[in-house]
Amino acid sequence: MKRNTATSGVTVPPALEPLRLVDSQGGRVSTPPLPVPELDTLGALHRAMVIGRRFDRQASALARQGRLAVYPSSFGQEACQVGGVLALAEQDWLFPTYRDTVSLVTRGVDPVQALTLLRGDWHSGYDAHAHRCAPQCTPLATNASHAVGLTYAARQKRHQASVPAQASTAPSNSADPAEVEADTAALVLMGDGATSEGDAHEAYNFAAMWNAPVVFLIQNNQWAISVPVRKQSRAPTLAHKAMGYGIRGLHVDGNDAAAVYAAVSQALTEARAGEGPTIIEARTYRMDPHTNADAPQRYREPSDVERWQNHDPIDRLESLLRAEGQLDDAGRADLDATAEKLATRVREHMAQPDELDPNEILAHTYTHPSAMLREQQANLAAEIGEARA
Repeated sequence: MKRNTATSGVTVPPALEPLRLVDSQGGRVSTPPLPVPELDTLGALHRAMVIGRRFDRQASALARQGRLAVYPSSFGQEACQVGGVLALAEQDWLFPTYRDTVSLVTRGVDPVQALTLLRGDWHSGYDAHAHRCAPQCTPLATNASHAVGLTYAARQKRHQASVPAQASTAPSNSADPAEVEADTAALVLMGDGATSEGDAHEAYNFAAMWNAPVVFLIQNNQWAISVPVRKQSRAPTLAHKAMGYGIRGLHVDGNDAAAVYAAVSQALTEARAGEGPTIIEARTYRMDPHTNADAPQRYREPSDVERWQNHDPIDRLESLLRAEGQLDDAGRADLDATAEKLATRVREHMAQPDELDPNEILAHTYTHPSAMLREQQANLAAEIGEARA
């Protein structure tokens, strides 16, 4: 398969038809355009999608019950959420958006902590460094520049760490061996709407110029709230935008978990090898409303949703696994039980009353609080004390 590559000086347009490894009926394509994952990897993808969907359905129910302030569902986009994340190596970083809570759960973040932002308790309920997951990004495309900056900084640290101590002018503690031992790449999750933002352009351009090891996975779910893709871009595909920056572009079937995994794996490998960034467009569909506050019937036809139901990513991969003897009814029942156990724990935790401390509003703003901030903290504490008296 011809690749869009900047290193050779030749840019090849991405395919207009999305690349796939498993067709909508669950059969393997006759001539796979990408390396096909092993059966155990396909099983892991299916397992993560089933668990992720049950988590998503539970979170959507909690939002309707008022247990969450808001929830942007990724129902129907599980192949993108799971395929991209399972392709990451342990040392890699994930940069998610507000719709990518399932990706956090797949990465190993506690499901309860993953919902903390959407409950309104904290800006991020998990340790970003422990999981190598940046906080979920609410403004569109700002996570893209963050990813480029992190990978550029990691490369600089590796360079500093390789310079003999007597020849280096950097402080002795400037390179943390735990951070720079292995090559670090980053995966940016973004929607089609994010590609229309200036932050996306800046990130693509900087990544290209700095040869940053970043993979931008665009989940083209057809809608930026109520704005369709056709009113956002004149490009043949969103992956074609890569050509303008002189970097690789791929267009894959975003409901084919095997294809998403293979494309992201290949792009991450190339990135770590110093071959620069890749833009991958994964063509999928947002089955649910934009958030629980949205009314999609005002701007899209129910027939579109019904049509995409026939391309369900879980059903597609499950058909393949059953046909090849890797999954049966008993195995699926065990998987459903595991997913239900996770959903039950999330539901029970969210039923508990919030334990919030208003004093935290002004905490963690600066390492060394200014005099003005200390005064504000004192005033707030006094007001809270009076209110509770």
